[in-house]
Amino acid sequence: MKAQTIITAALICAMAVVCGCKGGKAAQDVAQEDKQTNTMKRIEVAKVSFDTAMPTIDQVEEMFERENVEFHAIDVVNWEAYPYKPEVKFRIVHSDDEIYLQYVVKEDNPRAMFDVDEGSQPYTDSCVEFFMIPSDRDTIYYNLEMNCVGHGTFHGGAERRDRTVFGDDVLSQVRRRSTLGDKAFGQAEGPQEWTLTLAIPKSIYALSEFAPFEGRTVKANFYKCGDKTPVPHFLSWNPIPIEKPNFHRPDHFGEIHFAE
Repeated sequence: MKAQTIITAALICAMAVVCGCKGGKAAQDVAQEDKQTNTMKRIEVAKVSFDTAMPTIDQVEEMFERENVEFHAIDVVNWEAYPYKPEVKFRIVHSDDEIYLQYVVKEDNPRAMFDVDEGSQPYTDSCVEFFMIPSDRDTIYYNLEMNCVGHGTFHGGAERRDRTVFGDDVLSQVRRRSTLGDKAFGQAEGPQEWTLTLAIPKSIYALSEFAPFEGRTVKANFYKCGDKTPVPHFLSWNPIPIEKPNFHRPDHFGEIHFAE
């Protein structure tokens, strides 16, 4: 009986070495990695209505609170070299004509070097991003990137390298407001919390042809980054199980379903 127990214990240990470790990591870590690799998250985007087709940001913020719209965390640390994890959450709804998006961020030492859209590089600042493939007929994805004072860029294309850069004539249609104001302040010190609220006309997704959003599921991902902040970081809503930081991976987008 003693010999059998020893053999059984040895077999269990051997199985733990083979199955429970991967690159020196614990079995729990591997299970989490596998879960992230195989997960496609999904959000139900509620439909709302206003008395006007273009509500003010005040009205949008009031709607988010009145309807108690659910938040979703941007909390996936995809790359071990960038472990910093500020607290980030977002919520999203839509109307006949627009998408409404709100981010709430708690981070240390936010950075804002840009206070105009044209020529900005929001991803180098404290930045939040929304990537989406709106069409049910093509693979063009769009990336809307905004720094913590509400200035940024909007690009579209099927590939990362060949993208249309939209100018102020389009970006000016995106109404937005940050609780940090709209002026660049350089590098702040200490922990801060900020909220960015956006009203995005569906019409700006102009490179694509698609049916109305209502009742459709599209691919999307949401990000928080800061390439030149004191502690660079790259967080996502849906996991991106690749070797190096790269948000331009529509093959790892999650799903958002627009309610009718």
